[in-house]
Amino acid sequence: MFVKSVELKNFRNYEDLSLEFSRNKILLIGKNAQGKTNLLESLYYLSCLGSPRAKSDSELILWGKDFAKLKAIVLKDDMEKELDVLINPPKRKELKINQVKKNKSAEFCTNLSVVSFSVNDLLLLRGVPDDRRSWLDMAISQIYPAYSDRVSKYNKIRIQKNNHLKEIKGNINADTSLMEVFNSQLAVSGSNIIFLRLKFLKELQKIAMEKHLQIAENETLTTVYNSTVVDDVDFCLQNDFSTEEIAQKFAQKLEERKLEEIIRAQSLVGPHRDDVSFFINGIEAKKFASQGQQRTVVLSLKLAELELIKEKIDDTPVLLLDDVLAELDNIRQNYLLNAIGSNIQTIITSVDTLHFDEEYLKDVEIFKISDGKLVG
Repeated sequence: MFVKSVELKNFRNYEDLSLEFSRNKILLIGKNAQGKTNLLESLYYLSCLGSPRAKSDSELILWGKDFAKLKAIVLKDDMEKELDVLINPPKRKELKINQVKKNKSAEFCTNLSVVSFSVNDLLLLRGVPDDRRSWLDMAISQIYPAYSDRVSKYNKIRIQKNNHLKEIKGNINADTSLMEVFNSQLAVSGSNIIFLRLKFLKELQKIAMEKHLQIAENETLTTVYNSTVVDDVDFCLQNDFSTEEIAQKFAQKLEERKLEEIIRAQSLVGPHRDDVSFFINGIEAKKFASQGQQRTVVLSLKLAELELIKEKIDDTPVLLLDDVLAELDNIRQNYLLNAIGSNIQTIITSVDTLHFDEEYLKDVEIFKISDGKLVG
């Protein structure tokens, strides 16, 4: 997979930008807050129609403008694909593939796959559960494009249920028939999300464990999915639950906590409340690992994510590295750069070229970005 060009109109701080790429190694150079991260974000958005940095599409539009356009030419399976997105709220975003309109986001999201590794990802372990859920959901959507729609559907039902819970808050004698309808829908919708999360984590862990051992000998990395639906977290990743089995457990948990949800006026059970924990030699990394160990965990996870997606889609995703080299020591820098194969298109942002040796820079295409414009 190869991105040949990208064009942006009114996206973030880019009023008008056009870039063409001819090599697998691309370096975006510029001072902080000039738009380097925004450019990577645009490619991420074109891959899955979502952003890890924005809560709504309106945040992506240049201040004072009414719309934003994103376009990329992607080489996939020896065929060129033109991907176009028009963001024009409150209207629904307009999607085109080779200038043909598409109504289904899942169809659009099969044309470009990326793995993004940013400074924020280095805080994955120390961040809040929502950070880890977002990472997990974004990664899964690269393999199963319809997954994002499932999460969106689940959240719509959950919001409707929460609104209803606010109406009956504290009334333990209230009519719960509508709540039971929502619970039934959540059990079905949420079980699909949990099933794919467990499947993804189980496969990711095998690869991440190997990557981690290559960086930190004698340190075994393991992963636990902390579920509000399935109590036995160790059992959770060691067994293959069907969506039907998860739905049954989901419905049971919802029934058990019905009264508590009414009193608190919150949805307390489901994938929106789940979390992921990482352990080094059986010790929880978030609580006891050093900063270097935590970064090794994240580095291992990201490289495993890249390899797993490549295996699942039978193609090589584009790798986006956003200023992470400056935050890694020499050992982890070298491991990351050496782990990137020559056939992986890698787009890296950096303040300068000081983190790269001369040999690496020989085959790199360098662009300088300043204030949302290409310079030099």
